[in-house]
Amino acid sequence: MNDSTRASKLSTVLRVTSGNFLEMFDFFLYGFYAAYISKTFFPSSSEYASLILTFATFGAGFLMRPIGAVILGSYIDRIGRRKGLILTLAIMAFGTILIAFVPGYATIGIAAPLLVLIGRLLQGFSAGVELGGVSVYLSEMATPGHKGFYVSWQSASQQVAIMASAAIGFVLNQVLAPEVINDWGWRVPFFIGCMIVPVIFVIRRSLQETEEFLARKHRPDFKEVVRSIAQNWRIVIAGMMMVIMTTVSFYLITVYTPTFGRTVLKLSSADALLTTFCVGLSNFFWLPVMGALSDRVGRRPVLITFTVLPILTAYPVLSWLVADISFENLLITELWLSFMYASYNGAAVVALTEVMPPKVRTVGFSLAYSLATAIFGGFTPMVSTWLIEVTGDKAAPGYWMAFAGACGLVATLLLYRRGGISVRGESMAAS
Repeated sequence: MNDSTRASKLSTVLRVTSGNFLEMFDFFLYGFYAAYISKTFFPSSSEYASLILTFATFGAGFLMRPIGAVILGSYIDRIGRRKGLILTLAIMAFGTILIAFVPGYATIGIAAPLLVLIGRLLQGFSAGVELGGVSVYLSEMATPGHKGFYVSWQSASQQVAIMASAAIGFVLNQVLAPEVINDWGWRVPFFIGCMIVPVIFVIRRSLQETEEFLARKHRPDFKEVVRSIAQNWRIVIAGMMMVIMTTVSFYLITVYTPTFGRTVLKLSSADALLTTFCVGLSNFFWLPVMGALSDRVGRRPVLITFTVLPILTAYPVLSWLVADISFENLLITELWLSFMYASYNGAAVVALTEVMPPKVRTVGFSLAYSLATAIFGGFTPMVSTWLIEVTGDKAAPGYWMAFAGACGLVATLLLYRRGGISVRGESMAAS
């Protein structure tokens, strides 16, 4: 590949992943400022009840993902990757703007949490296909033998969003007094997200349709898409189980970590933010590295290794942390969990694009991913909060991640059994 071709590919990766940046920027902010959001929109005499309601609203957005995956996914598989990605960005932007500007419960009463819920539902509807659309686009524009490396940048773009939002939050904590942040300062990063929207629109409109999609003679209508998904339900369910590991671990180490650090471990906001920034940086490094490794050695060995490791180590490492709480130990723990997540995800996302039938690749990928996120990943902060409350064990979220690892292991063994998927990760049904 010459320098001009390489530069063109890099430019395309940056443009197509820009929407992922906005999605995760806002999602992370909701998780980090959950304590402030709960007081603004879900006031209660119990901190636990307020947080549960806040995280339930966060998770409710994920319930819309399967619907968005089918409706918007079939649109993208029929109309094209470029037009679909522009539409998803518009819906996502509207949900972000709604959350940023809704007055608090004290001002407009019950309408406040209802409007926040609507904003989350719109974001979830859009996000149901955003990740799938971007992953499929990257897969189809990748050079032969490098799909894992290219597709990994979808998740890597989300890590940039996490680092950016963590850095903004850190600066705000240094500049604004705690009572100011509690009152209105927590909204500032959301306003910044709204300001980014027009820029991303301009960037994404410059995308070109993928050659693989243009070469496809038949574009399935909605009925054909639904029929094909029904015929391939075993692949969708196995794909969903594969994604459980990546989505649970991701939301555990990013969205939940700031709340865990502050409310459970009683560390400072600055410590929690700095840890989250380092997690994002770690993810950003390991994702393309392990994506490229899976191109060389195959998806199966990478997936098996990094599902067994969380089964064996997730709870013990969190137990070690809560037995000796410090910023340094929180950082070490989160970096280990980050290494397992990013290594697994680097191979899992591209594997999911490969196992889906090409004509319904976007909707199949998106449905599997959104089901896993809706049922398991999106509710990870709430489940973690609940597990700690009912068990009295601050390390209890480790059980949740170990369970996710077990799901990923079973899915890998099912999808990569003899006669299913080759060890290089190429879909035999699609070839």
